[in-house]
Amino acid sequence: MSEQRFNGANAALVLIDHQEGTIGWVNSIAHDVLRKNTALLARVATILGMPIVMTSSMEAFVQGPIIKELVEIAPEAHARRIQRMGIINAMDDGDFAAAVHDTGRRNIVLAGVTNDVCTIFPALTLVEEGFNVQVVADAGGSPSAIGEEMALRRMEQAGVMLTATNQIVAELTGSWSTEEGGRIVQLMMAAVA
Repeated sequence: MSEQRFNGANAALVLIDHQEGTIGWVNSIAHDVLRKNTALLARVATILGMPIVMTSSMEAFVQGPIIKELVEIAPEAHARRIQRMGIINAMDDGDFAAAVHDTGRRNIVLAGVTNDVCTIFPALTLVEEGFNVQVVADAGGSPSAIGEEMALRRMEQAGVMLTATNQIVAELTGSWSTEEGGRIVQLMMAAVA
């Protein structure tokens, strides 16, 4: 895996199962923090013109709709979301895998709910396929602290880079002095206020 720095021109944002029901299962991070961080990632990707791939699982049955923040921030990505019917590893869904490949980006910023089920397996598959993957740990979570820790450890041992929202936002932005950077730093300051 390359240590190439990610930026808006070489990375895609992949969001897995940020649904009302799945967020309700998370106990390793506060729900409002998870939602705020996920929304910030989507806003930054939109500002930087990054491709956004979104997927959901079993919306009508168990896991509920995609969170409203993502619907509002990235309506086109939401409209194109891949709706899986219970396939755990999203990369095993042909439509989702094709959508990720079709971005043309080898650097993937990945966030999902839950990290111990929905995030880990696509992250591992993407690394196996030669992608550079950064999992945004605080834009996801798990039902238990031990589940979260084990998932993050396993991903890191397999070559997934772990990151946090502010860190990846700064990396993607590159400079606060650009027009996009100025907009993003304002979002970041508002998020911590």
